[in-house]
Amino acid sequence: MRWTMSLIIGLAIATIAQAAPSDLAIVSGKSSPAVEISREQAERLFLGRLDALPDGAVVNPVDLPPGPVRDQFYLHLTGKNPNQIRAYWSRLVFAGRAVPPKQAQSVAEVKSLVNKFNDLIGYIPISDVDNSVRVLLRIE
Repeated sequence: MRWTMSLIIGLAIATIAQAAPSDLAIVSGKSSPAVEISREQAERLFLGRLDALPDGAVVNPVDLPPGPVRDQFYLHLTGKNPNQIRAYWSRLVFAGRAVPPKQAQSVAEVKSLVNKFNDLIGYIPISDVDNSVRVLLRIE
């Protein structure tokens, strides 16, 4: 019985690890004024604590839908798990202090949005980066 439970837990962890990509990239459109951002700036942007870069360029983040990529992004960027992120945004929204990032429905939509609107940035798996986007920061 104990061996079976260990096997099930091990398989579950392996499945989750395979479902989530290992590297992510924060991206903008090719014509965006944003060229590069620091990890600290990215964290502050995606947590609603910053809305412009030091050069004055306004930046608005775009989230992927809930799932393993989004969970991995916030965990690696902020150290917060999905429950902590939901609680964080609930408090800010309730207090009227911030609005969570706009949510895209897919990686393709993130790429489309960042190219359509110069003030948007998003994150995608590094394997989905192509010549339609500019990598601002790599999250490993």
